[in-house]
Amino acid sequence: MGALLTRIRVLRTLPPRLCLLLLVSLLSLPLHAAEIVLTAAEDSAGVQAFTRALAERRPGDSVRFVMLHTLPTPSALVGGTRLILLDLPSLDWRLQDDQGPSTLVLRVSRLQAHQRLGNRQPAHLSLLWSDPSLDRQLRLTHALLPQAKRVGVLYGKHSEFLLKELLPAAHRLGLQINAQRWDDTHDSRPLQALLSVSDVLLGLNDPALYNPMTVKNLLLSSYGQQLALIGPNAGFVKAGSLASTYSDQDDWLAVLDRLLDLPQASWPRSLYPSRFKVTSNPQVARSLGIEQMAPAAVAAQLAAGEEPL
Repeated sequence: MGALLTRIRVLRTLPPRLCLLLLVSLLSLPLHAAEIVLTAAEDSAGVQAFTRALAERRPGDSVRFVMLHTLPTPSALVGGTRLILLDLPSLDWRLQDDQGPSTLVLRVSRLQAHQRLGNRQPAHLSLLWSDPSLDRQLRLTHALLPQAKRVGVLYGKHSEFLLKELLPAAHRLGLQINAQRWDDTHDSRPLQALLSVSDVLLGLNDPALYNPMTVKNLLLSSYGQQLALIGPNAGFVKAGSLASTYSDQDDWLAVLDRLLDLPQASWPRSLYPSRFKVTSNPQVARSLGIEQMAPAAVAAQLAAGEEPL
């Protein structure tokens, strides 16, 4: 700010019109560049591409990727640093020190955070969830299958806590949640019992339940009952579920760009990205006799009425 005032004093000696033009130009410049540091335990082409894309969005800031093992403790980082974590090892490193800059955490799921934090929400962390919003997944289910009222949900010991969020969201939509614990995925009886009292199956993003070892049984069993599976993520849609919401790199970059424009003290403790897309499996839709959807139109329908970031 002192440098800016010095320049303004110099401007007083210039002709009025030229002084005004230069003053407007000076005031339009940022007072300082932000130091934005992204970190992870491992480097990769994807990490470098993400860093470059963020730097292109923020040409006035210093944006760089630093390997986790080269960083000092969080409390030793320069004040005002905007720290972005890109993997679980970097989150574990950050949790060892309550001091240091406010931190944005990407690529973390609800389950991964719950296993580390329980119900705690550290004031210095902003958790940007990698898994789909349960509220959105329910609204997607309702939009694609408006006649389906009984939503079957499998859960395990790690994902049981998500039911507290799911139940009120379903109630707002007039949907009934039929929840079934599935501790032994080699035993199909809980799955079959759930399918018999459900109109659709909604997958929680729980890798213990939805993984390459269980996918065949889940899909064959649900489609054998002519029931669609929604979610649990975009990858499962390729494997054979009907549809899911998801956010891609462009969506996350847009969210980060907005957050980095805000004071760090105003960053939310947790956040699902306000930008998202819908992906679907047309072959599955045809086999279940479900009307073909336009994913972009469905995403726009779901986004309508949501609070923007």
